[in-house]
Amino acid sequence: MMKFKRLFFSLVLLAASAMSNIASADNYSLWINGRTGGGVVGNYNSFTYWGPATTAAGVNKKSVNWDGYNSIASQNGKIRDALDCFCTGNNWCYIATHSAGDLMLGYTLANYGSTSRMKKNASANSSGQCGNSDGTAQTGWNIKWVRAASGAGGGSELSDAGSWAVSEPLVKDLKTATARAMYNHNNTANVWFYMYAGAKGTVYSGILPGQDDEAVAYHSSGGVAGSAGSSLCNPSDWFCNDLTLGTAANEGGSVKWSFHSVAFRDDNEAYNHYANSNWQGIISVVRSAMVSSAL
Repeated sequence: MMKFKRLFFSLVLLAASAMSNIASADNYSLWINGRTGGGVVGNYNSFTYWGPATTAAGVNKKSVNWDGYNSIASQNGKIRDALDCFCTGNNWCYIATHSAGDLMLGYTLANYGSTSRMKKNASANSSGQCGNSDGTAQTGWNIKWVRAASGAGGGSELSDAGSWAVSEPLVKDLKTATARAMYNHNNTANVWFYMYAGAKGTVYSGILPGQDDEAVAYHSSGGVAGSAGSSLCNPSDWFCNDLTLGTAANEGGSVKWSFHSVAFRDDNEAYNHYANSNWQGIISVVRSAMVSSAL
């Protein structure tokens, strides 16, 4: 009888421990900014880059801030800190990026997505770093998927032409040839990138090939592979090859990088590149998707 009681209590403790582990599991929505930055680096509740922090933007939203000025390589540790904090152990992440944030996250996953990471406790200090949870490690991060608003993983011709301040280290990284050669864009650690391509361009963005949102052309925001940017448009444009939805090859034969799929193409040319401190432009489309699907 005594053995039975000990066995019973052992099973109860195991069940309680399992329930505790389940209860501690959380999902987080991470937002990774692009060029210019604006949020307080290390403060995951600082949404200055995006808009009002009170705006719904996914479950347990966190702003992964980096300076938006220095090189991708030099700022990359800030992204790894956030992924370690919120995307390890029992916790999982939904990720949204904007513009150069796509280049930043692509670089991170290609170079560190299969490395050993200590499991963290999701409680960050003022530097944006979290403590270890149980002393164990895992390979890579727990990421459900990525939604990229005007992704600049393929660079921008505005950087090539010096339309932005050429002294900025990030602008040098954003040159189309440099961005495309920076890392293996096909290596995403098996994480899917869903691309959202805006098309409300303007006169000065004429140097951008095909359709664009004033800063990034479809070849980049559509996750199109190749060593240089190609000219891609909406189906309504008769003089330019179409950017296709999903993973299919584009009209003319160009293909997307592995694990990249076009989720939204701005056929009505309604969305530009900019948040305007109020979650606007192509960011608004991604925000709606994060709210509805990051549950």
